[in-house]
Amino acid sequence: MNDLNHDLKNPDPSTLDPARLDRLRRIGLTQPLLQTLSEIPQADEPQWLRRVIEVQRDHVRLHDGDDDVPARALPRLLKELDAAADALAVGDWVLAAPDTWGRWWVHRRLPPMTQIARRLHDGRDKVERAVIVSNVDTALLTMGLDHDFSLRRLERYLALVRLAGVDPVVVLTKLDLCHDVSRRLRDVDATLPSGVPALAVNGLAPGAAQALAPWLGAGRTAVLLGSSGAGKSTLTNTLCGAALQDTGGTRAGDGRGRHTTTTRTLHVTPLGACIIDTPGLRTLRLDADEGALHGVFDDVARYAAQCRFRDCRHLAEPGCAVRCGVLPGRLQSFRKLQREAQRDTMSALERQQQRSEWKARGRAGQMRAKEKRS
Repeated sequence: MNDLNHDLKNPDPSTLDPARLDRLRRIGLTQPLLQTLSEIPQADEPQWLRRVIEVQRDHVRLHDGDDDVPARALPRLLKELDAAADALAVGDWVLAAPDTWGRWWVHRRLPPMTQIARRLHDGRDKVERAVIVSNVDTALLTMGLDHDFSLRRLERYLALVRLAGVDPVVVLTKLDLCHDVSRRLRDVDATLPSGVPALAVNGLAPGAAQALAPWLGAGRTAVLLGSSGAGKSTLTNTLCGAALQDTGGTRAGDGRGRHTTTTRTLHVTPLGACIIDTPGLRTLRLDADEGALHGVFDDVARYAAQCRFRDCRHLAEPGCAVRCGVLPGRLQSFRKLQREAQRDTMSALERQQQRSEWKARGRAGQMRAKEKRS
């Protein structure tokens, strides 16, 4: 234990034991994170660098490249994160230490290089932010080729990860259940921004690991995102070469999943990559304002610069280049996300005024229709 204490007593990466660094790199430690570690002030007591591989309600699990241990976050850290609308998430790197009784405590979280988060709305006035994962290089956007197939939902997931600065890869699963894969791939390619790859795989076949190998190199971290029943856990087991995650069937009527996966967990694949399996998201509201949306819907922004009017809303204005250049379904998705972003940034009073305006417009429309009939 003394050599380990000495290694992390000083957070300068150059003083860390090379063998220990290699073990940490196997679970995703990168050079930018090491640079961040070197900038953290030295603690009074020894602390160990660990990665969060699972988050439960009252504890997390930490991994050092060899073994994992349960731990709890110090109340001070939880308070700091909560004040910043933040939280510990799978993929985070932390500094932790055991107490006198051998119980591990998280003292500090290293600032994440990337963080995927969404907004939660209680249906009234409260909007919260929920962190999904941290420090991921690639998001494998998983969608089934059965009843799960939805281009509009895929666009929402694409916007989610691109807002976080994470590279997306679209993975269409259940290849064996689809009779017209080529058409589905054409539909997806027509929806995707340029440069975003899409491929179809059978999540149960070993070939799925080979197809995804370019994004699962040693030391890289990928997260599987998608609706429940899309085959994320099945694909995780295939990529890891072991039955690590429970899997279940889908409902016969609509193909919806049964939420077999309930927690986010990180696993290491035989290729040396880290893969994070996640439960299906019942709701997905983007953690973004209206301006950020134009950054991820770059085609809308590009055509908007060619519109005749600078304040064009892309509805019925003459000379609108967006309506001519962007597919109707994609433009509809942009407008919907734009309305959500506007509403999430409104105060309670502003939302109440908006509802009053909508009601007034509805009553006026009913009156006009009644006058025409009479």
